[in-house]
Amino acid sequence: MNPLQPFHLAFPVKDLLKTKEFYTQILGCTLGRSSDHWIDFNLFGHQVVAHLKPDEVNQVQTSDVDEKQVPVRHFGIVLEWNQWHEFSDKLKGKGVDFLIEPYIRFKNEVGEQATMFFLDPSGNALEFKSFKDPGMLFQG
Repeated sequence: MNPLQPFHLAFPVKDLLKTKEFYTQILGCTLGRSSDHWIDFNLFGHQVVAHLKPDEVNQVQTSDVDEKQVPVRHFGIVLEWNQWHEFSDKLKGKGVDFLIEPYIRFKNEVGEQATMFFLDPSGNALEFKSFKDPGMLFQG
C-alpha cells in the first residue's frame, strides 16, 4: 500500500493578513506560494489554501454530538497521541479561544480519542484530534 498522500483543501477567508498570522504564528504552518488573493500553507504536510473571498465565508452551523455543539463544516488533522497533547498545550498557551476545549472522548473505551475545536480569524472551524489506538480511525 502507498504511504498516505497529502491532501489539498481550499477555503474562503475575510482577511489574508490575519489568516497568515493565525496559520503561521498560532498553528505553526509554513508558507508556500501566494498572491494578493490567496496563500498556500503547509499544515502538517498538507496543502491548505486560503482564498480571499469574504462573501463566501459562512457563519458556523453546529450539530449536537455527545452533548456538545460541533461545527458541521470543519477541517483539521489527526495527530499522533503525544503530538496532540503537545499541540493542545501550545494552543492553550497562545490563548486560543476554543469552541470545544481539548478533551478525551470515550476515555478508557474502544475508540478513545482526543479532540478540540476552534475557529480561525474568518470563522472557519478546525478540529484537531487523535486516537489512542490509531487503528480505530475508521472503525465503527
